[in-house]
Amino acid sequence: MSTQKTIQEILDQLGIKPVNEGICTGTQWIKTSGDLLNSESPVDGKPIAGINQCTLTDYNLVITKALEAFKAWRMIPAPKRGEVVRQIGLELRKYKEPLGRLVSWEMGKILQEGLGEVQEMIDICDYAVGLSRQLCGFTMHSERPGHRMYEQYHPLGIVGIVTSFNFPVAVWAWNAMLALVCGDVVIWKPSSKVLLCAIAVHKIISRVLDDNKVPEGVLNLLATSSKYLGDELFKDKNIPLVSFTGSTKTGRMAGRLVGERLGKTILELGGNNAIIITPNANMKLALRATVFGAAGTTGQRCTTTRRIIIHESLFNDFKNSLISIYKNLRIGNPLDPSTHVGPLINKQAVDKFFRAIEALQKEGGQILYGGTSYSDKDCHSGCYVTPCIAEAQNHYAIVQEETFAPLLYLIRYSTLDEALQIHNAVPQGLSSAMFSNDLLETERFLSHAGSDCGIANINIGTSGAEIGGAFGGEKDTGGGRESGSDAWKAYMRRQTNTINFSTELPLAQGIKFEI
Repeated sequence: MSTQKTIQEILDQLGIKPVNEGICTGTQWIKTSGDLLNSESPVDGKPIAGINQCTLTDYNLVITKALEAFKAWRMIPAPKRGEVVRQIGLELRKYKEPLGRLVSWEMGKILQEGLGEVQEMIDICDYAVGLSRQLCGFTMHSERPGHRMYEQYHPLGIVGIVTSFNFPVAVWAWNAMLALVCGDVVIWKPSSKVLLCAIAVHKIISRVLDDNKVPEGVLNLLATSSKYLGDELFKDKNIPLVSFTGSTKTGRMAGRLVGERLGKTILELGGNNAIIITPNANMKLALRATVFGAAGTTGQRCTTTRRIIIHESLFNDFKNSLISIYKNLRIGNPLDPSTHVGPLINKQAVDKFFRAIEALQKEGGQILYGGTSYSDKDCHSGCYVTPCIAEAQNHYAIVQEETFAPLLYLIRYSTLDEALQIHNAVPQGLSSAMFSNDLLETERFLSHAGSDCGIANINIGTSGAEIGGAFGGEKDTGGGRESGSDAWKAYMRRQTNTINFSTELPLAQGIKFEI
């Protein structure tokens, strides 16, 4: 069976047509007024299908529907909202295989990662179902006789979700499923590079929403490019919370625009993630974690491993072993089960990869392996590269940046103090790891004086976070948190309540005010 025939079968299963409307209000697809945008696969460079883009006029229509839907959705009991999410999870299970394949084809990540991304969606649905019965506040003792105090959480309203190309469906689910059980409604603006994945998701979930008579406007999709919709979502006072995933540069702009109207943000921005490898490490585990962390998703995760900070006594052995493994990585069609590394998202990403390598060499860095374009009879879209290993110094300007590509820097250290200083001496603070079997080393890495990142791991890599923990980072990574733990609180407004069940009116702090 040809790849193209397989792709067409996937599109048919998911209800993707040659031309698709770019607006969904959950249960209804609305005819849009924007130009046609063709989504192209980085795998072969060919168009997959077209999207009639949403315009600003369309956006205003969706906002109106979302505001109206919120009035009804917020009053549905949270466990009932959780039941809708449970059914969404079941529906996603039915379509895990074709949706995972579409993710791989439209974005370029290998099939195992595409399937894993859909599994993340399923997992967060399961998590959110339980959460729908756990939206707990606190009670506390009042200093005033005959008074009771407690805290509760109320729905916020519209949650705007702006997602990046590298996780076309999972990041939306992290946000949307929590927002749903919290009583919010959602407007999703996905990356214009992967609009078909978002359309497929809405075709899947629309059946559940329709069966449960969920009001139109609870889960909304705006499939469009910045040509039609740019800053408007960030500036819109109708949207109390915006969750943005993308570059630090764009995140700064988004944070400023939302902040100017005193809105709330969840910012998931750049990472410059490092693994410290000490002389007490299990080298086999460290090598495996490094390869997946650096080459997985073709280096296009915010949690991709970008720096290896390795003790000088291990440097040469580790370097040689790593190069040997890299030489055996299979580059190719991401739907081929034997492929380790698929394409970058587009040719612009390839250009940035080569510019970063050029900048590194100008600063004195040495290319140890890879860093070239790659093509064969099946890989000729111009989006394939060989993952690169380089020796570098942490202070190089290019090392301080996040290059969203498979470019890995090896950096020597001599003392643990030096390793920690190198580790934290970058603007970003998302994910981090240490490989060591020494308790004193690992506990120091996790201490107040250790990693300054939002995620810190021991004896596992920097990528592949589970949905049970809050996901996010510090510094230029934005400071937001999504997914598990108590991240749900960001999607609600907090309220303190005091009830007087006495016939007196004492004031707090013992204040006397007689009239």
